[in-house]
Amino acid sequence: MYDAVEDPYTYENSTVLMNKLGLQSQAELDAFETEISSARAEEPLPDGTLDFAHYKAIHHHLFQDVYEWAGQVRTVRISKGGNPFCFPENIEGQAAKLFDDLKMDNYLRRLDTARFSIKAAHFLAELNAIHAFREGNGRSQLTFFALLADRAAHPLNLDRLEPKAMLAAMIASFNGDEHALSEVIEGLVD
Repeated sequence: MYDAVEDPYTYENSTVLMNKLGLQSQAELDAFETEISSARAEEPLPDGTLDFAHYKAIHHHLFQDVYEWAGQVRTVRISKGGNPFCFPENIEGQAAKLFDDLKMDNYLRRLDTARFSIKAAHFLAELNAIHAFREGNGRSQLTFFALLADRAAHPLNLDRLEPKAMLAAMIASFNGDEHALSEVIEGLVD
């Protein structure tokens, strides 16, 4: 659960995000969101050039049935566990820099697996710190990253993904240590 103050995304006197079905139970919303985004993830993803617009299109694709604001940059400050993510007024600028750097790195193509994993860990850590959306960042990050890895000739085997290890690595990367995330990524590359 995210920490947010005066959150226009939630129902009044609630922490449940406003959604297209009008679900006001967190458990029901979580179940619906997981079911729908998982189904959408099985469909062809939007075409794009691995830029921020493409990333937003993927978020929209995954969550279009759940939230009116799917694919739109959040407008509220959020944090998790007391750690703030990028302020909304800085998201576009930080994302532009990150995706420009990705382009300058040739979208991580022509790298050996070890170097790919190191650069990919840095990209994912920065993308997570930006946390562009009010909800659905993790699923959007993983979906976009799998596409990026595939296009870089380092396809991922997500059956090997251990959620607890990935979460711990993402938390460590948020605190500046990208080593564990790099190791997790290297273990996913086929």
